[in-house]
Amino acid sequence: MTTTQDTTQRNKLVTFVLCGIGLLVLPLIVQQFGNAWVRIIDIALLYTMLALGLNIVVGYAGLLDLGYVAFFAVGAYMFALLASPHLTDNFPAVAAMFPGGLHLSVWAVIPLGLGLAAIAGVLLGIPVLKLRGDYLAIVTLGFGEIIRIFMNNLDYPINLTNGPKGINGIDPVTIFGFNLGKPHTFFGFEVAPVSMYFYLFLVLVIFTYIICHRLEDSRIGRAWMAIREDQIAAQAMGLNVRNLKLLAFGMGASFGGVSGAMFAAFQGFVSPESFGLMESVMIVAMVVLGGIGYLPGVILGALLLAALPEVLRYIAGPLQTMTDGRLDAAILRQLFIALAMIVIMLLRPRGLWPAPEHGKVKPDPADRITPLSAQQNPPGIDFPADAEPGNTELRQDAINP
Repeated sequence: MTTTQDTTQRNKLVTFVLCGIGLLVLPLIVQQFGNAWVRIIDIALLYTMLALGLNIVVGYAGLLDLGYVAFFAVGAYMFALLASPHLTDNFPAVAAMFPGGLHLSVWAVIPLGLGLAAIAGVLLGIPVLKLRGDYLAIVTLGFGEIIRIFMNNLDYPINLTNGPKGINGIDPVTIFGFNLGKPHTFFGFEVAPVSMYFYLFLVLVIFTYIICHRLEDSRIGRAWMAIREDQIAAQAMGLNVRNLKLLAFGMGASFGGVSGAMFAAFQGFVSPESFGLMESVMIVAMVVLGGIGYLPGVILGALLLAALPEVLRYIAGPLQTMTDGRLDAAILRQLFIALAMIVIMLLRPRGLWPAPEHGKVKPDPADRITPLSAQQNPPGIDFPADAEPGNTELRQDAINP
């Protein structure tokens, strides 16, 4: 037995090492085919963080949140304001306090983005504590649209977000003197900026996964799942449903804030167009199509749906050319995405990679109805004194009429 366990652990270790090496060399190989492909992977990793955060709210606590992109926007605009010349150009008091410009370090950006988005999540959760299902989805959807409209109109009379024109000139991330917005050469091999960001996003995704996995097996995670299955029963068992729901909203939103801050640094520009309704729908679809409540499935769904629209550009473009421009490439791309989602849900209704403990369970042989003549100890007869201890597979409780 010990040898088998050692072999299994050794195989797992080898698998992890090989996967780690593969992830380390992946951007270096892909960038040989063009930085655009590495950029697609970077965006997919950001959406993976978003999907993992939303999975806390939707998958663990069972709260349907259609306004999750609002926390993404909060983190993005927070970093855009604190790491760009926008505030110093529009507010003389800020320019006097920071003559060299306001350029926040990444070590302050991540905690600030996490905390600010968590506060926004709790503020959203307070008025919707009594709502469930469709009503909760409608309210959260409205919250997401309110945030986008605010960002689109907060340019007058005080220019805070620059309105629909967005904020540009955002600083890239700098870690230990390495500016991730510039190419670097290691051992004679040039690493593009998109590849540098890949490693940063990969580390953040790994940390997010570890936190979500630990939450799933914790008392808080079990309490969330109890609320998801039956809120009334959870309350009857003494769970503080109000605080647990607020905690789910806050913790889920925090990952969205960090992802938004990284998105702003990666793009160097943010505008309200990046945080529309379709983004919220796509994030929810990533969780549902991948396998709601199951972390590997959520990651698979996020990577697939984040990369699929970009990959389909290379299919829709030639089709538009073949039809002499009569078919719009953008419409074709959305059509292909919708068809792919429909096919997935028809073939895999529980998701591409659902949780193994969900769904139908193989019946236990002890639950089968066995004729009295075939039972070892029919009901109404005491167990014999020489019965084999522990042999209760088909045995029923003794009954002495």
